[in-house]
Amino acid sequence: MSEKDKLASIIADELNKQFKHQKVAYFLDEDSNPTDVTDWISTGSTMLDIAISNKPNGGVAVGKITELNGLEGSGKSLIGSHLLASTQRKDGVAVYIDTESAVSPEFLEAIGVDTKSMLYVHLETVEEIFDTIETIVTKIRESDKDRLVTILVDSLAAASTKVEMDADFDKDGWATAKAIIISKAMRKITQMIARQKVALVFTNQLRQKLGVMFGDPWTTSGGKALPFHASTRIRFKNAGQIKDTSKKNTIGIKIKGQVIKNRLGPPMRTAEFPLYFDTGIDDYGSWLNVMKEHKLVKVGGSWYTLPETDIDTGELIKEHKFQSKDFENLMNTNSTLRQYCYDRICEACILKYDSKQLGVDDVVETDEVVDEL
Repeated sequence: MSEKDKLASIIADELNKQFKHQKVAYFLDEDSNPTDVTDWISTGSTMLDIAISNKPNGGVAVGKITELNGLEGSGKSLIGSHLLASTQRKDGVAVYIDTESAVSPEFLEAIGVDTKSMLYVHLETVEEIFDTIETIVTKIRESDKDRLVTILVDSLAAASTKVEMDADFDKDGWATAKAIIISKAMRKITQMIARQKVALVFTNQLRQKLGVMFGDPWTTSGGKALPFHASTRIRFKNAGQIKDTSKKNTIGIKIKGQVIKNRLGPPMRTAEFPLYFDTGIDDYGSWLNVMKEHKLVKVGGSWYTLPETDIDTGELIKEHKFQSKDFENLMNTNSTLRQYCYDRICEACILKYDSKQLGVDDVVETDEVVDEL
C-alpha cells in the first residue's frame, strides 16, 4: 500500500487532537520515525556502535534507556565515559551521576571528556537518582528542548535506598525495596525521556545465580524493571590482557561487548575492541581486526595491503601498504581512505533485513505446514 489508508488517516487526526503531547506516525518513508530515535551517541568503539544500531554512524539511541552491565573491570564505566565525551563533541550536556565515589578526572580528560563543563552529581540512594533525573528532564522542557543531554548513572548496583541507609547492618528480611522503587520510577522515566533529546544510561553489575546449571547464570541487581524498560542491554567482559613489548607489564585489556537485548536492531551481536589504560579505546585497532576477518586487507608477514577500489565499477584505484603501527596515522591523515574503510566495514558488518512480502498468488490453502513461503 503506497498511500495512507483513508480510515487510518481519520483515526490518526482524531487521536492527534485528543492526545496533543503524543503523535500518531506512519512508516511510509525513511524519514518517518515513530520510535523517536532522533540521534545516536557514539560509545567510542565503531564496532560496538554498529552492533547496537545496525547502521552507519550509530551508537546508543537518544530518547531511550540503555543498560551497560558486566563483572568488575569489564569496561562499563569506560563506555559510559566515552558516551559523555561523544555528547560534548555534539555540543550536548554531559551529566555524571556517581554512586561509587570512584571517578578519575585524569582518565576522563584522557579520553576526551571536558570535566569543567561536565555536570557531576554524587548521590547515594535510588530515590535521589530518579528525583535528579526528573528534575533534569523538567528543566530541559522549560529551556532548550533541542539540546542533547546524556545522563550516566554509575552505577545502579551501588545505590542504596533511604530505608537501607537508616537501618543497621543486620539482615532485615527480603531486600525488595530497591526493586519496587526502581520499578515505579521506570514507568515514569521511560515516557519522560522518550519525548526529549535525553539518553539515559545505567551501568549495572552482574550477580551469579546460585544452582544454575543450564542457561544464563548471570543476573543484575535491582529487579527486572531496568532490563524490561531498557531498549538496549549490553554485556561486557574482559577478553584478555594486553602486554607491552617486554611481556611483563599489562598496559590494557581486550573488551568483548554483546548486545543481549536490542529493540533498535538485531540482538546478540558482538564487538571486540582493545582498551589501553593510558589512552582508552583503540578504535582503529578494532577496525584492522575486522578488516582482516572479512578479508578486506591482505596480510603478508607484518605488512598489510589495502586495495582501494571504485565503489561503482570495482576497478582498483590504488593499493596501500602499511604495518599495524602505522594504520592509525594513515586513517588520521587520509580522510578519503578512512571513509572508504568505514564504508567497507559497514557493508560487511551491518545486517541486511530480508523484507519478503507475500502476494495473493503466493497464498496456498492447505492444512499442512508450509516450510517455505
